[in-house]
Amino acid sequence: MNREIVFRQKFEIQGGDFSRGGEVSCEVKNLLKELGLPAPSVRRAAIASYEAEMNVIMYAEHGVLDLSATPLKIRIVIEDSGPGIEDIELAMNEGYSTATPEMRELGFGAGMGLSNIKKNTDELEITSEIGKGTRLTMVVLTERHQP
Repeated sequence: MNREIVFRQKFEIQGGDFSRGGEVSCEVKNLLKELGLPAPSVRRAAIASYEAEMNVIMYAEHGVLDLSATPLKIRIVIEDSGPGIEDIELAMNEGYSTATPEMRELGFGAGMGLSNIKKNTDELEITSEIGKGTRLTMVVLTERHQP
């Protein structure tokens, strides 16, 4: 089976633009469906994309989502120019949140974002530099190629 990238696209995410929250992850989901990838894998990638997209909107000035897909896996890399994550291990805990009261009023900040990303990906790597930004590399294996 072909292991080469069959699709790749980048998307810009504007920090602070809650009115457009979810647009990029919806487009990711639709593109993956059009490629004919298995629905459970598409759903998992869409959930992880949404959570990461909303983190960019809530905390960063700007971000880029880089989506690539092969018949074997979906790879999503999100890089932002935000404050960075001080303690990644702590941030991975369900319920841990640094959301502002304003974010909570909008219904965000339950502290489930990173843990939901971890639950819906087969591989997750997070690197972050305080004052520079964060990079998430997420991989979802297609249903028929999971170990």
